Amino acid sequence: MAGYQKYTELDVWKQAKDLASCIYHLTASFPKEEQFGIISQMRRCVVSVPSNIAEGCGRQHIKETIHFLSIARGSLYELETQIYISKDLNFINEVDFNKTLQCIEHVGKLINGFIRFQNTKKNS
Repeated sequence: MAGYQKYTELDVWKQAKDLASCIYHLTASFPKEEQFGIISQMRRCVVSVPSNIAEGCGRQHIKETIHFLSIARGSLYELETQIYISKDLNFINEVDFNKTLQCIEHVGKLINGFIRFQNTKKNS
């Protein structure tokens, strides 16, 4: 297959997976009473991002790929909101807050670029 690239080779997937690891480490220091609250919610969101990128890459039609990339982007925005809430509740400090937002922004730009690339393929 000419031009085939496995999803695990894509920078967007790698960066999203790395973000998931970062969120797991970050939430490990959250209050234990949040284990089934915001910790669980954030972890589900962040795992959804690389998972939906992978699922989208496994689809046969570009329209389906874009749909799953859009779901990944939505999960990323949901995570971003939870980071703001965690900061408001003093679960994370300013340094970790800013670092995490930068990572989220970076992954978001990669997802948007991948969506644009898929749209270009669809329209050509």
